[in-house]
Amino acid sequence: MTASLGQEMHALAARLFPINRSLTGPGVRETLSILQEHLQDLQIYEVKSGTSAFDWEIPNEWSVNDAYVKDETGKKIIDFKTSNLHLMGYSTPVNYLVTREELMKHLHTLPDQPTAIPYVTSYYSEDWGFCVADEDLQNIGDGPFEVYVDSTLGPGVMNYADLIIQGQTDEEILLSTYFCHPSMANNELSGPVVLTFIAKWLKEIPLKDRKYTYRLVMVPETIGSIYYISKNLESLRKVRAGWVLTCIGDERTYSYVPSRDGNTLADRVSKKVLSEIYPDYKTYSWLDRGSDERQYCSPGVDLPVASIMRSKYGEYPEYHTSLDDLSLVTPDGLYGGFVAMQAAIKMLEANAVFKTRVPCEPQLGKRGLYPNTSVKSSGHLVRDQMNVLSYCDGVNDLISIAELCKIEFTVALEIINRLTAADVIERLDL
Repeated sequence: MTASLGQEMHALAARLFPINRSLTGPGVRETLSILQEHLQDLQIYEVKSGTSAFDWEIPNEWSVNDAYVKDETGKKIIDFKTSNLHLMGYSTPVNYLVTREELMKHLHTLPDQPTAIPYVTSYYSEDWGFCVADEDLQNIGDGPFEVYVDSTLGPGVMNYADLIIQGQTDEEILLSTYFCHPSMANNELSGPVVLTFIAKWLKEIPLKDRKYTYRLVMVPETIGSIYYISKNLESLRKVRAGWVLTCIGDERTYSYVPSRDGNTLADRVSKKVLSEIYPDYKTYSWLDRGSDERQYCSPGVDLPVASIMRSKYGEYPEYHTSLDDLSLVTPDGLYGGFVAMQAAIKMLEANAVFKTRVPCEPQLGKRGLYPNTSVKSSGHLVRDQMNVLSYCDGVNDLISIAELCKIEFTVALEIINRLTAADVIERLDL
């Protein structure tokens, strides 16, 4: 199961990897079309350039047919078709000869990472540029150089998508991810891939076992989430917990960025899940935010949204470079990200407040809750059971009880299920 699911996710990432994506354009539509093959009821929308979204406007649509730089011999020394990271995002059309001095003004490199092609964009100011590995600058010659960018930039649409998986209640869990970068694997593709497979798993859960309604959102980062919130703010008021899924596909670590509040249900679940599956996970503060949690948690929106990641954006050396590839994102890494989000959802669904039905300590033996043979391990079982019961006061939820008793959530849940079956406690919905 582990190897199979991880391989399936990696195969989807590999299929999506070559596509040139940005905030808008055909690459976004192609990406969504492929994801829709896995999620047939994924709803794909479009919104026209110039449409207002709070303080922003939907940008013009950008697409690229070709782009390159040729040296004085006619050899292509920078080629968009070799790597779509070679072209600065949203570059305007150009077709002329330039001097070496002029070309250098439009080249972007990373001297500290000489083998990496950087990712650079110019979304909201018209310009052109190319990105190249610093080590390749040594051989570009003296020029003149033919610079060619066959792109279009003008009124069009921005595309985004969502999928609502109905639960027993209208209370929602928000899972949001983005797709607006070219060929980068952890920063760009791990989020949509893990979210797609989480959605497939959620749809397999019988409705009777699915309390919450799940709102799955796929948008271009920043402008997409801003527009989505502006369009759906009233519905989003039903969200009880949410996560932004990004950078969730490598194997190095797990990371957590809190909501602005820092103590929402999403925060509590995130910390409990990560403490159990990877106790050495890295905790960041709200001041370290950088993705769409900025919009979901902004004042006036105030949604309970956190982030569970593997290596956090901006904190791993391959971030926003050509080194963020399919060797960094692995089947095991993607599966680990899937497991973390699956555990968070299972915890949400199982969480509730419980209240004892018996004053003082109940007589466990007559209910079959006391082991017949006293051994060291049974002593731990009885103690955990009595500790859990002592906190079933109608106030503490199961996450709090597990933390107070210093046991794993699944252990607390097993105890709660036994006590409930024996009619010692009753469940009170949150």
